[in-house]
Amino acid sequence: MAIEITTAEKRLLQRVSIPPRPQTLLTVSSEAKKDEPDVGVIAESISADMSIAAAVLQVVNSAAYRRAKEVDSIQQAVMTLGFRRVFPIVRAVALKSALTSDYDLNEFWRYNEWVASACVLVAESIGRPELRDHAYMLGLFQSSGIPVMLAEFDDYADLLNASASTPWPKVQIKEQELFQTTHTTIGALLAQHWKLPKIVVEVIYYLFEDSSIFTHSSELDSLTLDLLGILKVARYAVDMRTRSLAGEEEWEQVQDGVLEHFQIDEFKVEEILQIVHEELFDAEA
Repeated sequence: MAIEITTAEKRLLQRVSIPPRPQTLLTVSSEAKKDEPDVGVIAESISADMSIAAAVLQVVNSAAYRRAKEVDSIQQAVMTLGFRRVFPIVRAVALKSALTSDYDLNEFWRYNEWVASACVLVAESIGRPELRDHAYMLGLFQSSGIPVMLAEFDDYADLLNASASTPWPKVQIKEQELFQTTHTTIGALLAQHWKLPKIVVEVIYYLFEDSSIFTHSSELDSLTLDLLGILKVARYAVDMRTRSLAGEEEWEQVQDGVLEHFQIDEFKVEEILQIVHEELFDAEA
């Protein structure tokens, strides 16, 4: 899959500022490419950035990962979960730390953190636990184009505020009309630039497609559709507690495709929603 961009988008992207990858991520990525990565170097590199280290520990000790015993150091996290599981989490929180804006992003990141945690719970609930770490990274990074759009366009904040009551497919149409691009295109390009896995890039790009992406897709393979479906269910679960009317409309556009892809029914979805709500919302109450 190649990201399709228009001539207008090409001109626009020449002036869009794409944040560079943090040094921590560069170091960890370099070590990851070795045949035998040095766990000590990896742990030391993560620990050297206090904000990233704290965020990684917060994730591995969160309700989504449900550790029997709290992990209290990066070294322990790497040794307990294994580098291959910690790496996507490091990527996710490092990317978050690099995406800043003059606009208050607290609610934006809180929503994405909920979705990221929900992705882990959904992956486990549908029998795809091997996808939970990439699903977490995807959930946190799904809307990464939004901070870039906020930084580039003075009027974008109004559109973002409208998304609380307007389904994102409709907001995306407005994005294209006003700015000649969308946050999903920008987010996919950003993910590509940061060398995230191809499947993550693809899911971000196709995030707001309707059910036909699952039933008639020649673009995406089964694994990518798994991640897209997990993200759709996770967003629906979180939306039911944060933006229920808009979220319900978004879910209706993909529900049939997601259910068919995973071979589950509406009762299973309700069961998953209950798990997510109990773990992420009711536990906080």
